[in-house]
Amino acid sequence: MAMDKALKEPQVVITDVHKSFGTVQVLKGVSMSVRKSEVVCIIGPSGSGKSTLLRCINALVPIDKGSIKVDGIEVNDPKLDELALRRRVGIVFQSYNLFPHRTALQNIMMAPVHVLRQDKAEVEARARKLLAKVRLSEKADSYPGELSGGQQQRVAIARSLCMMPDVMMFDEVTAALDPETVKEVLNTIRELAAEGMTCILVTHEMGFAREVADTVHFTDHGRIVESGDAKAFFTSASDPRTREFLTQVL
Repeated sequence: MAMDKALKEPQVVITDVHKSFGTVQVLKGVSMSVRKSEVVCIIGPSGSGKSTLLRCINALVPIDKGSIKVDGIEVNDPKLDELALRRRVGIVFQSYNLFPHRTALQNIMMAPVHVLRQDKAEVEARARKLLAKVRLSEKADSYPGELSGGQQQRVAIARSLCMMPDVMMFDEVTAALDPETVKEVLNTIRELAAEGMTCILVTHEMGFAREVADTVHFTDHGRIVESGDAKAFFTSASDPRTREFLTQVL
């Protein structure tokens, strides 16, 4: 499987990306690529630029210098169709951002129906299948306030999948959850990866990263310090800063 992925063309190509907020340099020349069906985990200390990088890939944050291409589309193009990009690249955040006055089903359906103007009946059928996929069929008519944190996060994943993206990004999606509900969210991501979805994850779940990732990137102070195959990365990292970090989190 890993060999098959290695032979595929890169789906996301990031080249020498820089980003500053005011005088603070957050990304300092980041380069990496993600192939179709590959699972990439980005790890590192807080403030190392991981979440900003995901937002740059999705054009939620403009870059200052460099290039980001998704399926050949230049994200930094002034004429970029951001809606078209976000249909290709879904993102799920640490905070669920569900509309409290909408049911789980309605939350999932909103963007395809109201933004993409897709047929409501078709979207509802897709949304119900996605609720089943994340094992929440019985919660279709429940409001976010009636759901646990883990259930809300799985609804957020289903909502992003309802846009039928080619790439899914997850930004510390278990960070706000209690230990009992972390597992159910990770299981959902695990299944997506097993089905061949291209995934980019910012995570602090090292055991999970070791299990599901094909490639791991360690970031620190806005740079990728070390990258490698996930199987070897956690046992034979070569950079002293990487080894120091892993000693603290493993």
